[in-house]
Amino acid sequence: MRNVLTSLAFALMIASAPVLAADPPATPAATAAAKPLPAWEQLTPAQREMLMAPIRDRWNTQPDERARMLERAQRWQQMTPEQRQRARHGMQRWESMSPEQREQTRALFAKMRTLDEAQRRDLKAKWRAMSPEERKAWVQANPAPADMPPGPPPRDRD
Repeated sequence: MRNVLTSLAFALMIASAPVLAADPPATPAATAAAKPLPAWEQLTPAQREMLMAPIRDRWNTQPDERARMLERAQRWQQMTPEQRQRARHGMQRWESMSPEQREQTRALFAKMRTLDEAQRRDLKAKWRAMSPEERKAWVQANPAPADMPPGPPPRDRD
């Protein structure tokens, strides 16, 4: 259970990184010269509390999300380092998207899940060839389900 909670804490810490960023981002030169950060066991109780507080608050204020939070932490624990890096990259891409791009991504993802491999390839090629206006029309004709979570669509496992 401790590993699950540690994984949950880490996964949520990544998701709420902007909340934890009190200082401006370090430059690459400053990062290279900086001393490596300590292991969890070497953090002070105050440092641990600072890292855990956003997760505890989210856990307590969003009881409907607890099962999903726990499932994501367990999945994160099972990922390889490469899979974790891809997940971080995907989250960064999602955060940089406009609301319209997110809507298109949700709709496209929902549609792709209903298709076989050949149909997916065809839709990807068609999507890439569409103009922005054609994409808007396609999304209106093929909206994402209303019950689809607001975050990024989950990646299909390899």
